[in-house]
Amino acid sequence: MRSLLFLLTLAIGAALGLGLTWITTVNGYGPGLVRSGPWETWPRAGTETADPYARAALARAGELPLELADGIAFVAATDSAGRPLDGRCEIRVSGSLPQARFWTLTLSDAEGRLIDNAAARTGFTSTEVVWNRDSTLDVALGPRARAGNWLPTGARDRIVLTLRLYDTAVGLANRTSDAPEMPRILTEHCPWERSS
Repeated sequence: MRSLLFLLTLAIGAALGLGLTWITTVNGYGPGLVRSGPWETWPRAGTETADPYARAALARAGELPLELADGIAFVAATDSAGRPLDGRCEIRVSGSLPQARFWTLTLSDAEGRLIDNAAARTGFTSTEVVWNRDSTLDVALGPRARAGNWLPTGARDRIVLTLRLYDTAVGLANRTSDAPEMPRILTEHCPWERSS
């Protein structure tokens, strides 16, 4: 009876531990999250001091993260109002970017795959984007072509934006208050919403 109780306790503990680890690593790289509006980053994920959850998530995803000295990657799966990014909607990314020598903004589906489209455009770099006169950024995302900086979403129901800053002075501790100001992400119109 005692050995059965021991085995049951061991099984429950193992299932609970593995389940919590899976939940912690499935949507990010563990507890070192830093958030700035809808943008999230795990600055220690690519360092020697990465926690075991970050290492497990990276191994499971097969990703090679940026070392903090090289740059930092911010990911957004929601807009600034907290709504999931929907590729069937018209979305705008606008505002100032943290200072960096070079940056890339890429669009992917919920599984992290680049979205195939006729325009063969999956992102912008700091050298090819058209800047506003006040040195701010304005990028439109949507299923239909638009003038200016436009990224086709392929009308996917869930999309993810990744902003990578290279050779940047952004050095983050594990506190939200240390996060830099990031561009706003606004959902402007969805086809199922009535226009007023």
